[in-house]
Amino acid sequence: MNHHAVYADSGSAALPLHLLDRNAYGAWLSAHPAAVAAWLDAQAFQPTPGSVALLPGEAGVAGAVLGIGDPLDPHSYAHAPAALPTGTWTPAAALPPAQQAALQLGWGLGSYRFDRYKSAPRSPARLHLPQLDAEALDVLRATARVRDWVNTPTQDMGPQHLEAIARELAAEHGAHVEVVEGDSLLAHNFPAIHAVGRASHRAPRLIELRWGDHAHPHVVLVGKGVCFDTGGLDIKPADGMRNMKKDMGGAAHALALAALVMARKLPVRLSLLVPAVENAIGPDAFRPGEVIATRAGVSVEIDNTDAEGRVILCDALTYAGEQKPALIVDFATLTGAARIALGPDLPALFANDDAVAAEWIASGESTRDPVWRMPLWRPYLRYLTSNVADLANAGSRMAGAVTAALYLERFVPGGTPWAHLDTYAWNDSSRPGRPAGGEALGLRSAWALLKARYGG
Repeated sequence: MNHHAVYADSGSAALPLHLLDRNAYGAWLSAHPAAVAAWLDAQAFQPTPGSVALLPGEAGVAGAVLGIGDPLDPHSYAHAPAALPTGTWTPAAALPPAQQAALQLGWGLGSYRFDRYKSAPRSPARLHLPQLDAEALDVLRATARVRDWVNTPTQDMGPQHLEAIARELAAEHGAHVEVVEGDSLLAHNFPAIHAVGRASHRAPRLIELRWGDHAHPHVVLVGKGVCFDTGGLDIKPADGMRNMKKDMGGAAHALALAALVMARKLPVRLSLLVPAVENAIGPDAFRPGEVIATRAGVSVEIDNTDAEGRVILCDALTYAGEQKPALIVDFATLTGAARIALGPDLPALFANDDAVAAEWIASGESTRDPVWRMPLWRPYLRYLTSNVADLANAGSRMAGAVTAALYLERFVPGGTPWAHLDTYAWNDSSRPGRPAGGEALGLRSAWALLKARYGG
């Protein structure tokens, strides 16, 4: 995202923007000439969230009233860039720092367009603030990155492209990247990643980025990087496959969060792990009923080749646990069951540590980027029973999000705090600040969680 197209350096030509909710509207009206009230009444204007009214002046538009809801929710302001005439706008009154940061972020979210292949219809209105909040800029950049990467079609977003992104971030922030690719995955004991990705003409790989001081707490971020999911031999129907470029949304979240951690110089030792594959169909595709090895030494019967995300993640989580970190966080577009349970906007949070879960929920409330905790109900492990292996990768339509999380937990060492976010990473339709396509869901709250735990 080009910040110069969103925020204006100069406010000399800026028009005033009155940010009002229902509670403040009456007092604001009483402080203005009766003609202003008559003008707004003639338009039947009400300061409801998402509303806007232009105010006339001798030379044309003299300002605008923007109806808002929660003043600390960035999306309260996200309709403004498209609803207002192109030009520069500035708050009519000074705002508390937290509200100004929310306005800044919301304006950026509402200005976002994915224009790699198609130009945007018009330039958004620009915002001038006395001073831009540096952290809000970094959060906006992280969000835009998730959107861009998820929106990018598969021909330009394969396993090799995820590797290139990791290398670019490493070069930007002084990190180190190592990649285990193709048949080398077998030599380095990542057999599950290899099994899922071996049918594609684009080699599977495990991407590892390392950054930070070894004296600091070690945090490992893991992201599911299925760059396209056909479902494998248990092939998806056409409507289920249509948007599967987004199945690397977990990797997009992990990469963007890692970049945010590094940009803000959070005092942690950071590891990022992205198992990157295509779940393709071909002569070498893994098959239903096969028993595959995993890094943990746990044998897994493939009940369904469309439950491939957990299979690649189990090797990555095992490797993460071997490093004995202070915290493991994984992001994955893992189950349709989570969407059925919670809808598209609310990611499902699973955690083996109550404190981590509570802190993430609190961070979601403070950032207006909510998550909802769901149970690791271990009696449902019975749904993953195999007659020929230690574990099945699927096995029942019951409690699909829970059983997927239980599968992952099997590969996290006991005593290691771990959180798993089952995120949709997508908007099915456009709303202000939430354009159709790729979306960061749980990213801002994850950043707030890490910042609260480790300082920053």
